[in-house]
Amino acid sequence: MRLLIIRHADPDYSIDSLTEKGWKEAELLSRRLEKMNIDAFYVSPLGRAKDTASLTLQKMNRTAKEYDWLREFWPQIDRPDVKEHKMICWDFLPEDWTADERYFLRNQWYDTECMQAGNVKEAYQYVTENFDRVLAEHGYVRDGDIYRAVNPNRDTIAIFCHFGLECVLLSHLMNVSPMILWHHACAAPSTVTTVITEERREGTAIFRVNGFGDIS
Repeated sequence: MRLLIIRHADPDYSIDSLTEKGWKEAELLSRRLEKMNIDAFYVSPLGRAKDTASLTLQKMNRTAKEYDWLREFWPQIDRPDVKEHKMICWDFLPEDWTADERYFLRNQWYDTECMQAGNVKEAYQYVTENFDRVLAEHGYVRDGDIYRAVNPNRDTIAIFCHFGLECVLLSHLMNVSPMILWHHACAAPSTVTTVITEERREGTAIFRVNGFGDIS
């Protein structure tokens, strides 16, 4: 199976849509995607993601399933260096989060005091559990840290979402803390990240990234 995780095009956050540049990006993106044999489309409920997807869907005469859990990953925390208002949980200064070893660990990064206060673990589990349900519908069932290929296939799935959410999905597939991806990776607007299953042993699969933040 192949996953295409697509970040929305250049956003106009004030109207939750796209800038003029963003619409041009979405058009160019649609010209690329319409040439692919895509079996299923999924989209965030936020306008900037839906607008990005719209041009591809129109060209291919297709529809997308809209899921709330694909919206931007937005839990709010009291960041140690900011006292006057809350911050997005992954908008963190490097010198602060890297000072706590727990942020590097996949089963502990959400156990720090500020993450617990922001219910970040619950938000992360909400996303990843629903993500696994979709993967299971397409034949790949989570089993510990790998997936059982109960119906191995070469389907292509396109997911239109957001950078923070994209890193959550990838961290789950790769079994790593999303803090590492949020701070050491960068997917520009309208980019495509490609993830494929590798099934070296019959019935068992892992997901491998073979293209990140591609704008070709």
